[in-house]
Amino acid sequence: MSGRKPNQKIRWGRMVGRGFGVLLSVACLLPMGGVARAQQNRPDPLAPGSFGSSRAISDQQNTRDYIIGPQDLLVINVWKEPEFSRTVQVRPDGKISLPLIEDIQASGLKPVELARVIDAKLKRFVTNPTATVIVQESNSHRVYLIGEVMRPGVYPLVPLMTVLQALATAGGFREFASVKEITVLRTVGGKSVKYPFNYKQVIRGKRTEQNILLRNGDTIIVP
Repeated sequence: MSGRKPNQKIRWGRMVGRGFGVLLSVACLLPMGGVARAQQNRPDPLAPGSFGSSRAISDQQNTRDYIIGPQDLLVINVWKEPEFSRTVQVRPDGKISLPLIEDIQASGLKPVELARVIDAKLKRFVTNPTATVIVQESNSHRVYLIGEVMRPGVYPLVPLMTVLQALATAGGFREFASVKEITVLRTVGGKSVKYPFNYKQVIRGKRTEQNILLRNGDTIIVP
């Protein structure tokens, strides 16, 4: 009996030592797991939508400032009045038609301004009318892409369209395009203003302020 007690103590000591070693290994791995999770949660600078577009939106005109033009497709909703709610296209003369009221001049107005005009005209038929106007398709606003893009030409300017989105619409670049020397031309106050755009920088998350919101009539030149 006296010879078994030292063996039991030795075995018990080995078990405690092994258990402590396992706990120490787990403790050492926990920070590494936390770092791995942090790296997984870190936003990818090359992921879509990570080019600073939210900053551009806050600095530029938003969709409420859109100026309606001929051929635009508008969704008009009058609260609790479905007979006046419909989708209409602005005619070449810049006007739209709604039931019971005469033609309304839409071209040259912002959506919120047109909604107020509709409210004023509907007061003859509806108590406290509340209209909303949404631009479903922007067919009067255009941007132009020329140079070394796959499909140069004239493209509709959709709300909040950026330079990157316009380039994607044109199918990207041709083989020998100088993507670091792209220029956006814009007429401001009767003068031509140039905005440089370095595609390589922007897609790497650098100088993302170059990815500006486009305006009606902008021309993107890819040399």
